[in-house]
Amino acid sequence: MVWQLWSRLVNLAGKTAIVTGAAGVLGAAVAEECEAQGARTVLIDVAAGFADGSGARLELDLTDAAAVAEAIAGVGEFDVVCNIAGGFDMGPKVFEITDAHWSDLFDINVTTLRNMLSATLPRLVARGRGSVINVGALGALQGLASMGAYTAAKSVVMRLTEAASEEVRRQGVNVNAVLPSLIDTPRNRADMPKADHSTWVAPESLAKVICFLASDAAADIHGALVPVRGRV
Repeated sequence: MVWQLWSRLVNLAGKTAIVTGAAGVLGAAVAEECEAQGARTVLIDVAAGFADGSGARLELDLTDAAAVAEAIAGVGEFDVVCNIAGGFDMGPKVFEITDAHWSDLFDINVTTLRNMLSATLPRLVARGRGSVINVGALGALQGLASMGAYTAAKSVVMRLTEAASEEVRRQGVNVNAVLPSLIDTPRNRADMPKADHSTWVAPESLAKVICFLASDAAADIHGALVPVRGRV
């Protein structure tokens, strides 16, 4: 009986989930898991290249606040927002960071998130329910050499997650974030061919954590930064 109750809670049946960065490796895995758990999906990315699936598809530049607001206004009702869009770049030492490098990492990680939160949170608050899941980074819990701009940007994502949670949790809306370590993607494998890839976080595994946070089973979880370390 307990298992039956848990199974009813840990799924997304009847929900509509917006997934940004849906053409990427993690975004595609999240979209697939959402649909496998019964959700209708709205998939968003800056360019074509979406994985197969039944969800609606929107090509959208998430750094354009007006375009984001217009697109989300046309989506209809939704229950879950998975803010997967983001990016990584090693970069130079802190004292060598260029304005362009700094802006690029903040645009793709922070501006995209801010625009999505601005467009979606008021809608969820008005409904009195909903879940938002962001993607921080385990490495951004502290500064790392040659990753100053990236860890700074992901730190902002984490602080915005906590702040937004405090602002909307009493209105029935959950805002949380996952903090993955290295995600097992083709690019990461190409960049680190000699690493032990078996210890990395599988996108499909991370997608399950994200979908748990989107489910009714996580209704009492607010402002959490959930480490996802892989099989270390």
